[in-house]
Amino acid sequence: MAKSVNQVILMGRLTRDPEQRTTNTGKTIVSFSIAVDRGGQDDMADFFNVNAWEKLGELVMQYLSKGRRVLVQGRLRQDRWDDKDTGKKQSRIEVTASDVTFLDGPGDSARQPEAPESASKSKKSEDIIIEDIDDKPIDLSEIPF
Repeated sequence: MAKSVNQVILMGRLTRDPEQRTTNTGKTIVSFSIAVDRGGQDDMADFFNVNAWEKLGELVMQYLSKGRRVLVQGRLRQDRWDDKDTGKKQSRIEVTASDVTFLDGPGDSARQPEAPESASKSKKSEDIIIEDIDDKPIDLSEIPF
């Protein structure tokens, strides 16, 4: 029988500042949401709510803010309940983070990525050109590994 897998990896930008709260048992939980671009589909994005617990949540709260880029690894969790007013069944899917990687620095959230052309131009000016390469064979006994 095949083993079940519940794993998700998302990269996007925070759509709001993280919010911290404490459970009845005293555990810390930090909630935030991220927008993930669909890549070439008319500037569309998908939005995901993320929860980070305990120490991971504290780090998110300390270092992240709206607009910052992150890579979130975790699992999907679905909550179901009956609406008190209408009695209709409701559900919500959230990501429970197991790891959050901060992809830019505190001042980088508003900075736009550099255009590929200007990046390649600056790299070309720094390239080192080696002209005196000989064609003799490499002695493998000189390689230290």
